[in-house]
Amino acid sequence: MGSETLYSKTENSMIFIMTHQELVLGIDIGTTSVKVVVVSKKTKEIVARQSKDTQANVPSDLGIEGNKQDVPKILSAVHNCVSRLPKDLLRQVIRIGVCGQMHGVTFWRNIEKSREEGIFKLEINRDQVSNLYTWQDGRCDPEFLKSLPKSKSHLAIHTGFGCATLFWFSRNKPEKLNKYDKCGTVQDLVVSLLCGENEVKMSTQNAAGWGYFMTEENQWDKEALSKGNFPLRLLPSKILKPGENAGKLTKSWFGIPEGTAIGAALGDLQSSVYALLKDSKDAVLNISTSAQLAYIHPTFKPKTNLESGKIEYFPYFDGKYIAVAASLNGGNTLAAFVKSLQQWTLELGFSVPQSKVWDKLIALGKEDSAINDMKIIPTLLGERFAPEQTASVNGITLDTLNLGQIFRSLCSGIIKNLHDMMPQEILKQMEISRIVGNGSGLVRNIVLQKEVSRWYQLPLELGHSGDAALGAALATL
Repeated sequence: MGSETLYSKTENSMIFIMTHQELVLGIDIGTTSVKVVVVSKKTKEIVARQSKDTQANVPSDLGIEGNKQDVPKILSAVHNCVSRLPKDLLRQVIRIGVCGQMHGVTFWRNIEKSREEGIFKLEINRDQVSNLYTWQDGRCDPEFLKSLPKSKSHLAIHTGFGCATLFWFSRNKPEKLNKYDKCGTVQDLVVSLLCGENEVKMSTQNAAGWGYFMTEENQWDKEALSKGNFPLRLLPSKILKPGENAGKLTKSWFGIPEGTAIGAALGDLQSSVYALLKDSKDAVLNISTSAQLAYIHPTFKPKTNLESGKIEYFPYFDGKYIAVAASLNGGNTLAAFVKSLQQWTLELGFSVPQSKVWDKLIALGKEDSAINDMKIIPTLLGERFAPEQTASVNGITLDTLNLGQIFRSLCSGIIKNLHDMMPQEILKQMEISRIVGNGSGLVRNIVLQKEVSRWYQLPLELGHSGDAALGAALATL
């Protein structure tokens, strides 16, 4: 399992004696699942891992415009994952790192410390916490966003960003906000619960992901927020640098010692990049629910505009910034196509499992004969810089109606969409020599991998799974 093991044989049994090692627990709270890893401080290798789908989505009263998740279900998934890790390893954990989706927001009331003895449980009463309004939430339409005060922050504000969602509630459902006295990302809530603290401590990574945060000054743009009647009382009061401690574990947790240091919650993208980058000349491509291409910019300063608005610059580690082309359309677009195919076959009187649809599409699409001139713009969800953009298809001929060709064109469109945001020329200017790929949408789909190589003309190396959780663990060191 990654530790040194001594073997002692007796007449009837073999006894395993594990030598002590210093370990770190990493937790990644994703859009659809939770992943946890135990990492050796010495080797930086994962020695145990667990994951669980949260199944936390709940219907929104705004229909497709809203996107929210049940927070107790997310907390339960985290608790469940940790409970299934080997207890002999958990007893050796010296630090805990947490990361997650950095744009979403949840509201809660004061956390009361439990005085009961026994196993610490990661939970909060439903009447004390709101739903998580995720990065996919679309309640803030372009007209609403235009009505918001202009910020001094170098980062734009988009629907699904914490401050935009807070503005929406303050104008449309102020009574909702009156129920709570604090807010943060869901990973900030997890850290607060683990520490048993009521002061919300947010990292610069998550704060920047909310908008209206001035990264150089390390503070909220309260002047701009005040102009819009923003509920300033709810904002996290303490902003920490990535890697700083947020507190200590309030009670022993499945063997993890009470008092174990816990780092400030991080952004999942930054954590993923931290785990995957082996060289400053690497770029990281993640395709899971959405898609992101990122690299570390060595000289960026917030007042400097080097690229178009399609690329944004978020705080990374050690005072550096990460350049990101973040598309809303990734594995979700492919999944929508697969679901449609499955529905069409059902309407024709056949039932085909989604797994078989995927297998067949990938098998047909990976052949070179599937390359064609059909152009699919896959932006079913628009983009943050073009929220009203829709998907379209051009170049359909009698020769391009083969299922493999359609799937190849769709995969090509997803990568071309990223390429339009962050072209190969920019990577060349930054002397990027390799792309490290991760995310289930990319790792399981050789057709997407081929299109990455075709569009960017750079070597593609697939990274390890559980990367964001690994990055969160390593970053706390």
